[in-house]
Amino acid sequence: MSENRQIIIDSLPTAKLTADNYKMISVPIPVPAAGEVLCRSLWVTVAAGARAGLQGSASYAGAPKTGVVMNGAAIARVQQSNDPQFTQGDLVVCGAGWQDYSVHSAQSLQKIEGNVAPVHHLGVLGTNGLTAYFGLLDIGKPQAGQTVLVSASGGSVGHIVAQLAKLKGCRVVGTAGSDAKAAQLTARLGLDAVVNYRSPDFRADLKAATPTGIDVYFDNTGGEILGSALFRMNEQGRIACCGVVSQYDTSTPAPGPKGIPGLLVNKRITMSGFLVFDFASRYAEARQQLTRWIESGELKPIVDEVQGLEQAPQAFVDMLAGGNIGTRVVKIAD
Repeated sequence: MSENRQIIIDSLPTAKLTADNYKMISVPIPVPAAGEVLCRSLWVTVAAGARAGLQGSASYAGAPKTGVVMNGAAIARVQQSNDPQFTQGDLVVCGAGWQDYSVHSAQSLQKIEGNVAPVHHLGVLGTNGLTAYFGLLDIGKPQAGQTVLVSASGGSVGHIVAQLAKLKGCRVVGTAGSDAKAAQLTARLGLDAVVNYRSPDFRADLKAATPTGIDVYFDNTGGEILGSALFRMNEQGRIACCGVVSQYDTSTPAPGPKGIPGLLVNKRITMSGFLVFDFASRYAEARQQLTRWIESGELKPIVDEVQGLEQAPQAFVDMLAGGNIGTRVVKIAD
């Protein structure tokens, strides 16, 4: 390939994201300077949190703007290295965004080692898995026999949280956007129950699925699901606030749930937001444990792969509508 294809943000969405908010362009392949490494992307991520960045609601993402390559982590192969730490052919994790080629400082690259499939470094061994690990275990603090509710339980973070909660001996209940998806999650992840949040009987269904209440709620959605969960929380319950996907892809986000702070006070509930970056000093610990669980077969991460860089915008739109199970990635080269 003699050119570098890029998917750039052509316009900022004013309501729901569409594939037309992006366009593909071609530019020359960049040339690495001294101490830099040229990388060829093999897979790139499609992540719900990036939608928050497009609306300016994710402070860590900076102000949204057009005319730039859509951001995203990538698994890449080193094409040319001007630093002794890397050689041609090494596989790395880098912040390439949605494009074929990118240049990085050697210090910003993470070399992929070990026997786990490289693509899992974008999911269970990447930001998604680390978020699940620390959010559930450090913020949620689940105990054997307790009930854990996971919203967006088929998502990149949620499907890992659900399995970790099962590993801890908990009763695990998820939410999904259809009865068919709920059935898939029950079968594939071994959840005890999955409730369709689009059902007109959602609150009653959630009550039936959590007969002894909820001890830990891992919240990926906010909105109506958070509001419903609050009224099912047990005393001394813990809520780990990870994301607000129900409010990302809209210009009219729903108001916050009722019952705060009254329910928190009366039931002595701990409700805590967190960012995975808070735990950066412990990433190695988490990756080692997650790897052990993968190798033992106790943890089965799911990769939802879409083929072709040109498909990335539509893959993103589809994911925001709940079209994925597991970590969605776009494969752009072998």
